[in-house]
Amino acid sequence: MDHFIYKDGILHAEDVPLLRIAEDVGTPFYCYSTATLTRHFKLFQEALDGLDHLVCFAIKSLSNQAILRTLADLGAGMDVVSGGEYRRALAAGCPPDRIVFSGVGKTRAEMCFALEHGLRQFNVESVEELRVLSAVASAMGKTAPITLRVNPDVDARTHEKIATGRKEDKFGVPIARAREFYAEAASLPGIDVVGVDVHIGSQLTDLAPFEAAFQKVADLTRDLRADGHAIRRVDLGGGLGIPYTRSNETPPLPLEYGAMIQRIFGDLEVEVEIEPGRLIAGNAGILLASVIYLKQGEGRDFLILDAAMNDLIRPAMYGAHHDIIPVIEPQAGVEQHPVDIVGPVCESGDTFAKQRQMPPLAAGDLVAFRSAGAYGAVMSSEYNTRPMIPEVLVKGDQYAVIRPRPDFDEIINRDRLPIWLE
Repeated sequence: MDHFIYKDGILHAEDVPLLRIAEDVGTPFYCYSTATLTRHFKLFQEALDGLDHLVCFAIKSLSNQAILRTLADLGAGMDVVSGGEYRRALAAGCPPDRIVFSGVGKTRAEMCFALEHGLRQFNVESVEELRVLSAVASAMGKTAPITLRVNPDVDARTHEKIATGRKEDKFGVPIARAREFYAEAASLPGIDVVGVDVHIGSQLTDLAPFEAAFQKVADLTRDLRADGHAIRRVDLGGGLGIPYTRSNETPPLPLEYGAMIQRIFGDLEVEVEIEPGRLIAGNAGILLASVIYLKQGEGRDFLILDAAMNDLIRPAMYGAHHDIIPVIEPQAGVEQHPVDIVGPVCESGDTFAKQRQMPPLAAGDLVAFRSAGAYGAVMSSEYNTRPMIPEVLVKGDQYAVIRPRPDFDEIINRDRLPIWLE
């Protein structure tokens, strides 16, 4: 469920007509719904009710400060995968003891900064990282709380580029060697072993891969405790998928996901951490764009928009589907026609949809890409010297620009000429 619905024939974000925002801000832009963000976060809270738990929002999915502050104020922790994301979490007001630092390539500088300012734990991804973290923490006179991310060799049955839990993936340590690595961790100075971490991928639409991985983690927890480790947390990552189409996708609900977690971990007396991103943010955001041209091609028509692959790269990168709807509600029974929906970037890959059935549209009409809140704005770029597009947050009948569109002088003046060219 989201809060982008037609009212009196005009698509609204909560109680704000999107036509009004488009007039004030210009297109393209991202728009997010506070009510949807809040509802989705609370669904996870309810799903884990009765377990000691922390829901950490995966910042990589949507990192705007206004979004992070909204969720932090609701009690969310933050899952970060870089020093920059760690700084964003702090700046948004998230307490350090609710920040989990993940990622396969943490640098010494990132470790130092996080240890200096505090964090909940590092999710360590390799024995090499573990040894470096021990040296860094010891030199600072600090103790680093850690989990080891185990790779359970479970196929998440998701897109190749977002599967992370198979033995050939770069993430985590082999679960078969976990006890060996935990023994080394316990012997290292400056290291406090607090738990076990796992994450098998993103946009999972079936609970079976989760269950297979989580059962392995539960069994490992028992083995590690038998080895003398005080395992008190399990970090289960994120990955629960969302419906990108309104017709044939039915991913598991957070309550079903939570029931499975409760069943597997309920008797282990551990604190459960989860790190959802897409399910909280995905359907909480849309991308609004204007039609530039309806171009008649050889055997097909093209709907050319002012949004492009640099604004929303998911279709070009993953072949991802987004429902695309007119901002002005079509009349019931209006005839639809197939069009290729494309952007103005000089790449054939700048294609959002091929032969998509759409009602009649003309230059100046507005369309909205649904389910664009996650991995949309955060993956955008200035390719073709196209300005990063604004982000707008709506709450009830109010809205605010939470990232403005830069002007061209601002973009170009970031460049610096060497002295021999001045």
